Amino acid sequence: MNETNAIIYIHGKGGSAMESEHYKLLFPNCEVIGLDYQTFSDLKGTECGVAITPWDTGKEIYDAVKELKRRFENIILIANSIGAFFSMNAGIDEMILKAFFISPIVDMEKLITDMMKWANVTEQELESKGIIHTDFGEELSWEYLNYIRSHPIEWRVPTKILYGSKDHLMSIETITDFANKHQATLTVMDGGEHWFHTEEQMAFLDNWIKGVEV
Repeated sequence: MNETNAIIYIHGKGGSAMESEHYKLLFPNCEVIGLDYQTFSDLKGTECGVAITPWDTGKEIYDAVKELKRRFENIILIANSIGAFFSMNAGIDEMILKAFFISPIVDMEKLITDMMKWANVTEQELESKGIIHTDFGEELSWEYLNYIRSHPIEWRVPTKILYGSKDHLMSIETITDFANKHQATLTVMDGGEHWFHTEEQMAFLDNWIKGVEV
Protein backbone atom coordinates (compact mmCIF):
# COMPACT_ATOMS: atom_id res chain seq x y z
CA MET A 1 0.00 0.00 0.00
CA ASN A 2 1.28 3.47 -0.88
CA GLU A 3 1.65 5.65 2.24
CA THR A 4 1.07 8.87 0.28
CA ASN A 5 -2.33 10.50 0.64
CA ALA A 6 -4.67 10.54 -2.32
CA ILE A 7 -7.12 13.32 -3.14
CA ILE A 8 -10.35 12.43 -4.91
CA TYR A 9 -12.23 15.32 -6.48
CA ILE A 10 -15.97 15.02 -7.13
CA HIS A 11 -17.25 17.74 -9.45
CA GLY A 12 -20.64 19.43 -9.50
CA LYS A 13 -23.12 19.73 -12.31
CA GLY A 14 -21.61 21.20 -15.44
CA GLY A 15 -18.13 20.34 -14.16
CA SER A 16 -15.65 17.63 -15.00
CA ALA A 17 -12.78 15.64 -13.60
CA MET A 18 -10.41 18.10 -15.28
CA GLU A 19 -11.15 20.57 -12.49
CA SER A 20 -9.00 18.38 -10.26
CA GLU A 21 -5.91 19.76 -12.03
CA HIS A 22 -6.33 22.96 -10.03
CA TYR A 23 -5.70 21.11 -6.77
CA LYS A 24 -2.45 19.43 -7.78
CA LEU A 25 -0.45 22.55 -6.96
CA LEU A 26 -2.23 22.82 -3.60
CA PHE A 27 -1.42 19.21 -2.69
CA PRO A 28 2.04 18.61 -4.20
CA ASN A 29 2.67 15.54 -2.04
CA CYS A 30 -0.59 13.81 -2.91
CA GLU A 31 -1.89 12.03 -5.94
CA VAL A 32 -4.94 13.98 -7.12
CA ILE A 33 -7.63 12.08 -8.99
CA GLY A 34 -10.76 13.60 -10.50
CA LEU A 35 -13.75 11.30 -10.88
CA ASP A 36 -15.78 11.96 -14.02
CA TYR A 37 -18.75 9.92 -12.92
CA GLN A 38 -20.75 8.69 -15.89
CA THR A 39 -24.15 8.40 -14.20
CA PHE A 40 -24.25 12.20 -14.17
CA SER A 41 -22.75 12.93 -17.58
CA ASP A 42 -25.97 13.55 -19.48
CA LEU A 43 -26.86 16.46 -17.21
CA LYS A 44 -23.66 18.43 -17.81
CA GLY A 45 -24.02 21.96 -19.06
CA THR A 46 -26.75 23.10 -16.71
CA GLU A 47 -26.59 24.13 -13.12
CA CYS A 48 -27.90 21.62 -10.63
CA GLY A 49 -29.77 18.52 -11.70
CA VAL A 50 -31.87 16.36 -9.44
CA ALA A 51 -33.34 13.74 -11.77
CA ILE A 52 -30.24 11.52 -11.96
CA THR A 53 -30.63 8.63 -9.55
CA PRO A 54 -28.32 9.28 -6.58
CA TRP A 55 -28.10 5.56 -5.84
CA ASP A 56 -26.35 4.97 -9.18
CA THR A 57 -23.96 7.89 -8.76
CA GLY A 58 -23.34 6.92 -5.14
CA LYS A 59 -22.32 3.42 -6.18
CA GLU A 60 -19.95 4.81 -8.79
CA ILE A 61 -18.30 7.05 -6.21
CA TYR A 62 -18.15 4.24 -3.64
CA ASP A 63 -16.47 1.89 -6.10
CA ALA A 64 -13.91 4.54 -7.07
CA VAL A 65 -13.03 5.34 -3.45
CA LYS A 66 -12.83 1.65 -2.56
CA GLU A 67 -10.36 1.09 -5.40
CA LEU A 68 -8.25 4.04 -4.24
CA LYS A 69 -8.29 2.68 -0.69
CA ARG A 70 -6.53 -0.44 -1.92
CA ARG A 71 -3.64 1.73 -3.10
CA PHE A 72 -3.53 4.53 -0.53
CA GLU A 73 -3.73 4.57 3.22
CA ASN A 74 -5.47 7.96 3.44
CA ILE A 75 -8.10 9.39 1.11
CA ILE A 76 -9.03 13.08 1.23
CA LEU A 77 -12.23 14.20 -0.46
CA ILE A 78 -12.79 17.49 -2.25
CA ALA A 79 -16.37 17.82 -3.48
CA ASN A 80 -18.15 20.64 -5.25
CA SER A 81 -21.86 21.49 -5.14
CA ILE A 82 -24.03 18.44 -5.86
CA GLY A 83 -20.85 16.36 -5.84
CA ALA A 84 -20.84 16.81 -2.06
CA PHE A 85 -24.37 15.45 -1.81
CA PHE A 86 -23.54 12.47 -4.02
CA SER A 87 -20.43 11.79 -1.91
CA MET A 88 -22.32 11.91 1.38
CA ASN A 89 -24.93 9.60 -0.12
CA ALA A 90 -22.30 7.08 -1.25
CA GLY A 91 -21.52 5.45 2.10
CA ILE A 92 -17.81 6.25 1.95
CA ASP A 93 -17.46 7.71 5.47
CA GLU A 94 -15.15 5.05 6.82
CA MET A 95 -12.74 5.37 3.88
CA ILE A 96 -12.33 9.16 3.99
CA LEU A 97 -9.79 10.85 6.26
CA LYS A 98 -11.21 14.37 5.86
CA ALA A 99 -13.27 16.38 3.41
CA PHE A 100 -13.40 19.81 1.81
CA PHE A 101 -16.85 20.87 0.55
CA ILE A 102 -17.18 23.82 -1.84
CA SER A 103 -20.70 25.27 -2.12
CA PRO A 104 -22.15 21.91 -1.08
CA ILE A 105 -25.73 20.80 -1.55
CA VAL A 106 -26.34 19.62 2.01
CA ASP A 107 -30.14 19.42 1.97
CA MET A 108 -31.34 17.89 -1.27
CA GLU A 109 -34.93 17.56 -0.09
CA LYS A 110 -35.12 21.31 0.50
CA LEU A 111 -33.58 22.03 -2.90
CA ILE A 112 -36.10 19.78 -4.63
CA THR A 113 -39.07 21.25 -2.77
CA ASP A 114 -37.76 24.76 -3.49
CA MET A 115 -37.62 23.88 -7.20
CA MET A 116 -41.16 22.57 -6.97
CA LYS A 117 -42.24 25.94 -5.59
CA TRP A 118 -40.39 27.78 -8.38
CA ALA A 119 -42.20 25.59 -10.92
CA ASN A 120 -45.58 25.76 -9.11
CA VAL A 121 -45.64 21.99 -8.82
CA THR A 122 -47.42 20.31 -5.91
CA GLU A 123 -46.44 16.98 -4.38
CA GLN A 124 -49.72 15.53 -5.61
CA GLU A 125 -48.92 16.58 -9.19
CA LEU A 126 -45.40 15.17 -9.00
CA GLU A 127 -46.62 11.90 -7.53
CA SER A 128 -49.24 11.60 -10.26
CA LYS A 129 -46.91 12.38 -13.18
CA GLY A 130 -43.73 10.82 -11.81
CA ILE A 131 -41.43 13.22 -13.69
CA ILE A 132 -42.05 16.88 -14.51
CA HIS A 133 -39.83 19.02 -16.73
CA THR A 134 -39.56 22.61 -15.55
CA ASP A 135 -39.30 25.83 -17.56
CA PHE A 136 -35.91 26.53 -15.97
CA GLY A 137 -34.41 23.35 -17.36
CA GLU A 138 -34.55 21.01 -14.38
CA GLU A 139 -36.36 17.69 -14.11
CA LEU A 140 -38.32 16.88 -10.99
CA SER A 141 -38.74 13.23 -10.03
CA TRP A 142 -41.13 11.73 -7.48
CA GLU A 143 -38.92 8.64 -7.18
CA TYR A 144 -35.90 10.82 -6.46
CA LEU A 145 -37.74 12.83 -3.79
CA ASN A 146 -38.93 9.68 -2.04
CA TYR A 147 -35.42 8.23 -2.12
CA ILE A 148 -34.01 11.37 -0.49
CA ARG A 149 -36.60 11.26 2.26
CA SER A 150 -35.98 7.60 3.01
CA HIS A 151 -32.18 7.93 2.98
CA PRO A 152 -31.25 10.82 5.30
CA ILE A 153 -27.64 11.94 5.15
CA GLU A 154 -25.29 10.41 7.70
CA TRP A 155 -21.85 11.99 7.51
CA ARG A 156 -19.16 11.42 10.11
CA VAL A 157 -16.08 12.76 8.33
CA PRO A 158 -14.15 15.81 9.61
CA THR A 159 -15.26 18.41 7.08
CA LYS A 160 -14.46 21.99 6.12
CA ILE A 161 -17.08 23.91 4.15
CA LEU A 162 -16.60 26.91 1.88
CA TYR A 163 -19.76 28.88 1.14
CA GLY A 164 -20.45 32.08 -0.79
CA SER A 165 -22.80 34.62 0.75
CA LYS A 166 -24.54 35.00 -2.65
CA ASP A 167 -25.15 31.27 -3.10
CA HIS A 168 -28.66 31.01 -4.56
CA LEU A 169 -29.14 27.26 -4.10
CA MET A 170 -28.48 26.75 -0.38
CA SER A 171 -29.29 29.37 2.24
CA ILE A 172 -26.83 30.37 4.94
CA GLU A 173 -29.29 28.99 7.50
CA THR A 174 -29.30 25.57 5.80
CA ILE A 175 -25.51 25.47 5.54
CA THR A 176 -25.03 26.63 9.14
CA ASP A 177 -27.50 24.06 10.43
CA PHE A 178 -25.67 21.29 8.60
CA ALA A 179 -22.28 22.50 9.84
CA ASN A 180 -23.49 22.61 13.44
CA LYS A 181 -25.05 19.15 13.30
CA HIS A 182 -21.94 17.59 11.76
CA GLN A 183 -19.28 19.57 13.64
CA ALA A 184 -18.02 20.93 10.34
CA THR A 185 -15.96 24.11 10.03
CA LEU A 186 -17.78 26.74 7.97
CA THR A 187 -16.06 29.57 6.09
CA VAL A 188 -18.19 32.17 4.31
CA MET A 189 -16.85 34.37 1.53
CA ASP A 190 -18.67 37.67 1.52
CA GLY A 191 -19.89 38.19 -2.04
CA GLY A 192 -18.96 34.67 -3.10
CA GLU A 193 -21.29 32.82 -5.48
CA HIS A 194 -22.36 29.20 -5.70
CA TRP A 195 -19.84 28.75 -8.50
CA PHE A 196 -16.39 29.83 -7.36
CA HIS A 197 -14.74 30.88 -10.61
CA THR A 198 -13.50 34.49 -10.60
CA GLU A 199 -9.88 35.31 -9.83
CA GLU A 200 -10.83 36.71 -6.43
CA GLN A 201 -13.03 33.74 -5.58
CA MET A 202 -10.38 31.19 -6.61
CA ALA A 203 -7.72 33.01 -4.57
CA PHE A 204 -10.04 32.86 -1.57
CA LEU A 205 -10.67 29.16 -2.21
CA ASP A 206 -6.94 28.43 -2.48
CA ASN A 207 -6.16 30.20 0.79
CA TRP A 208 -9.01 28.34 2.46
CA ILE A 209 -7.71 24.99 1.24
CA LYS A 210 -4.19 25.84 2.41
CA GLY A 211 -5.48 26.81 5.83
CA VAL A 212 -4.61 30.47 5.47
CA GLU A 213 -6.71 32.83 7.56
CA VAL A 214 -9.35 34.27 5.19
